[in-house]
Amino acid sequence: MRCVRITLCLLAAFGGLSIATRAEGHVQEPVKPCASLVSLAIDNTTIASAKEIADGEPIGQFGPIPIPPQPSHCVVEGKINKHMGADGVEYGDRFQLRLPDAWTGRFLYQGGGGLDGILNPAVGPVRPGFQTALARGYAVVSTDAGHQGKNTLDGAFGSDPEARADYLYRSTKLVAEVAEKIIAKYYGRKSAHAYMAGCSTGGRESMLATQRYPELFDGVVAGDPAFNVVHAAIAEAWFSRKFADIAPKDAQGKPQLQKAFSDADLKLLAGAVLQKCDGLDGLKDGMIDHPDACRFDPAVLQCKADKNDTCLSAAQVNALHITFAGPTDSKGTALYSDWPYDAGLETPGWRMWTLGNDQMPALNVLIYPEFLSRVAMNPGETPIPDAFSFDFDKDPARIAGTAPLMDADSTDLSAFRRHGGKLILYTGMSDPVFSANDLIRYYNRLAQQNGGMAATRQFARLFRIPGMTHCFGGPALDDFDDLTAIETWVERGTPPDQLVATGRDFPGRSRPLCPYPQIPRYMGTGSTEDAANFACKNLQNSPGSNK
Repeated sequence: MRCVRITLCLLAAFGGLSIATRAEGHVQEPVKPCASLVSLAIDNTTIASAKEIADGEPIGQFGPIPIPPQPSHCVVEGKINKHMGADGVEYGDRFQLRLPDAWTGRFLYQGGGGLDGILNPAVGPVRPGFQTALARGYAVVSTDAGHQGKNTLDGAFGSDPEARADYLYRSTKLVAEVAEKIIAKYYGRKSAHAYMAGCSTGGRESMLATQRYPELFDGVVAGDPAFNVVHAAIAEAWFSRKFADIAPKDAQGKPQLQKAFSDADLKLLAGAVLQKCDGLDGLKDGMIDHPDACRFDPAVLQCKADKNDTCLSAAQVNALHITFAGPTDSKGTALYSDWPYDAGLETPGWRMWTLGNDQMPALNVLIYPEFLSRVAMNPGETPIPDAFSFDFDKDPARIAGTAPLMDADSTDLSAFRRHGGKLILYTGMSDPVFSANDLIRYYNRLAQQNGGMAATRQFARLFRIPGMTHCFGGPALDDFDDLTAIETWVERGTPPDQLVATGRDFPGRSRPLCPYPQIPRYMGTGSTEDAANFACKNLQNSPGSNK
């Protein structure tokens, strides 16, 4: 067996291990050869390959992000529940498990994204300035959630009931249990601490684990979670329809959705939001750190004469009022949440989801028929061809049956609490896919059902990230070490009173991200670019609102 001594140094840098389970600083080497794992007999599981990866050997990219050099490890790939689908396609939960030569006893389940279908490298979150979980000595598993897609927008798997069930809720338990069995065989003992982390769909999967599989993981991180995704899909149609209503038409009479707002319009809008709400926390710094106090009305930008780059048309203002208030049926019944106004509205990340550009339609429009008609639709219902065809009176009932299976909106985390589980939630305040207000309201409901805010903060904390769009990007401090935070909370009992964050849009700046309902306040001395000169303070305990 190879021994990677540098991991001992990494262990010292990123925190000790649980004294209750093993000696402080102990690192476990494998007790079996990597290649021998191919012959493991695990029910309903086929292991296709097991090979050693040398220290620093390239292992590809995580989406568009290059993965930095990783320590030597064993990589195992296989498939669980292999079966021929009702559509004649072979399905099963493909997984990749990376097992470091110097293991710290920790296991991380890496959440997916979109409609899954892609097997991403199992290294854990890839954040600038922070080491991956694999580099810290974690065993890490990833999965395609039961189907192989052309990309993460491919919903063809929805025609097979088992593949659909895997994506909706089942895959996490299947893959985690198989991964733990392989870990126990390879190292000669079980993992001491199990974690799960993901954003978007991975955030939904992570929240589902706390609610339905409460004993699988000791600590869970869920970012910008698609926890209410069936209803959020209605909001995607709402945005598309209302913006299409004011968009110019092409020669065939088709709305040019991307032209409903120009880049100059969005820059004007974001600038006005900042002017109104930036200083509410006591400091004008390009970020809205007190969203609860932000009351912005786009009517202040309405043109008094002809439309130009210094104002918005009456139709544009009306469309913003309607979309940001959230979708309703014809009787005014809310079908999803409202949305906060924030500084990230001018960014490419916001535009690409809601409006698209001349080269590519809006992502909401692309995902819509694949997700709604092929995955979320009640079995036997006639598919909805596109976002513009959604009937807000009749069609919500046609997807209602999927919500109880797929959505992670339960506030009953009693079993997770009894297990000693800890949960970190975070959301970008400019997320154009899942409203930050919706997650804030979920957290308030969680507090109401679990003994109040103080009691809930003992096991679950929510962090709001000003300016951040979906999972990353925007005028935000979006680089932070949530993995160390959840690890320290679980293993040392120290909750995250703040997450120190940095970001490319604010070079040289660091700030604390504060657990809701707290916000960061400048203490009055020292540089305003240094997180050390800020404190998290309680000001309000209510979700933001545009009303």
